Amino acid sequence: MTIAEFERRFQSGLTAMAALSLPEARRSYDRLCAGFAPDLPKGMELGDTRIAGVAVRWHRPARSAPGRVVYVHGGSFSLGSLDSHQGIAAGLAEALGHEVLSIDYRLLPEAGYAAALDDCRRVIAAVAPLALVGDSAGARLLLDVIDDPEHAPVLGLIYPLVGQPTSETLGPDAPLLSRDDVLEAWAAIAPDAPTRDALSPPASRIEVLAVSRDPLTVPLERGVSAWRSGGAEVGYHIADDMLHGCLHARESLPEMASAWMTFCQALKRRLDG
Repeated sequence: MTIAEFERRFQSGLTAMAALSLPEARRSYDRLCAGFAPDLPKGMELGDTRIAGVAVRWHRPARSAPGRVVYVHGGSFSLGSLDSHQGIAAGLAEALGHEVLSIDYRLLPEAGYAAALDDCRRVIAAVAPLALVGDSAGARLLLDVIDDPEHAPVLGLIYPLVGQPTSETLGPDAPLLSRDDVLEAWAAIAPDAPTRDALSPPASRIEVLAVSRDPLTVPLERGVSAWRSGGAEVGYHIADDMLHGCLHARESLPEMASAWMTFCQALKRRLDG
């Protein structure tokens, strides 16, 4: 698959969602994202349960080392589910060799951002994971849920929203995610977003995965530089010519597959080191 083909297919799905009710749009989004996911790895087991009152899905690879990883999905805070991002969670479990728990946090607008943070916080406190990994909105949730950076688990961030975005701080528009999209999402969570210094390291050990064509990449790279200056060990991996959302189709996009592999290998080294 070429990046142009991915863009066309994903944008077509997003455009069709605009005419749907929110429940219908969420189901459509789940199908859209899952349609790019590879088959489950051989021997992968999964199931649904509840931890601290929050729905989660566990993904256990055929060979699973002790300790679990918590994953938080993206979706602009109002979309996404255990189903839409199952391919990513399962791929993460396979690559890391650890069970991965995906959190089904409450979504906006029915629940506020504080409720989503609370869901994540409760699961993390109950599990005491080896690592926290999130993409897009899920990565932002992790940045906002960490209260003690010095003692935080290994942190994996995939194209996160860093800091308080403005038209001056964001990078240029890109297909699938515009500057206006980012500002709209920020406006929805800003009233409940914790006040913290975005240039202060959120954890002492961080791995970051970015894509080159994404308005979030400019503030992210600014954050990475500041976190390193603040003493954090930060690995940075970027997929050239890739777009926000390409992680779903990583097996079909060579640049995304390569960046994903190096990101996961770096995370694994931190877990196994």
